[in-house]
Amino acid sequence: MDDQQLLRYSRHILLNEIGIEGQQRLLDARALIIGLGGLGSPAALYLAASGVGRLILCDHDTVDFSNLQRQIIHRTASVGQPKVASAQAALRDINPEIECITLPVRAEAAQLRDLVARTDVVLDCSDNFATRYAVNRACLAQRKPLVSGAAIQFEGQVAVFDFRRDDVPCYNCLFPEDSQAAELRCATTGVFAPLVGFIGSLQAAETLKLLMGIERGLSGKLLMVNALDMNIMRSTLSKDHTCRACGGLLS
Repeated sequence: MDDQQLLRYSRHILLNEIGIEGQQRLLDARALIIGLGGLGSPAALYLAASGVGRLILCDHDTVDFSNLQRQIIHRTASVGQPKVASAQAALRDINPEIECITLPVRAEAAQLRDLVARTDVVLDCSDNFATRYAVNRACLAQRKPLVSGAAIQFEGQVAVFDFRRDDVPCYNCLFPEDSQAAELRCATTGVFAPLVGFIGSLQAAETLKLLMGIERGLSGKLLMVNALDMNIMRSTLSKDHTCRACGGLLS
């Protein structure tokens, strides 16, 4: 690190758990963010500000006026632009030292496998089950850590699946793909703006710790937040050995 970097990241470096070695790990790291909406916005901002060296931004959507209530990486002038382009501009303003690669596409299974293989950690900030299951399968196949977030109305959740280990559950263990889980969308049900900021920031925090090798956190756990009455619950997840995604793969 040069003198300017030492100054930029000095408040990280002062932390005993991080120091120069931990910050250098961030500078050398690569993170894939799926979705640059309510969750991906704060997550990307904090990863960029923290100095994660390469961010791959993946989102097929464009900025809509209704997004501005909660997707804080985008600006009014960005309406109509691809979300990845709008996000890239904001991240460059925050930290021009990092590299941002933009993919204005809905990543399919084959592309996801390739993207995941070239990153150190994946943040699932998407808003639909189909993408979440596809990302889960890709991370499983490549044994890459997955930081999953979701938020709707006043309720949100964060879970970390560190597939570098053999004993961890996967997203499908938590929400089986063949179940009849109702898929709520904020476009029709609404979402409390600060909630997505909180969940996305937690995703960033867990990602940074994974990249730096800090083991304390949410690996193998689910954190649930109710922002209406401010209840926060954390539970330990169990691996389902009959899981169609990971039951016969990692056990």
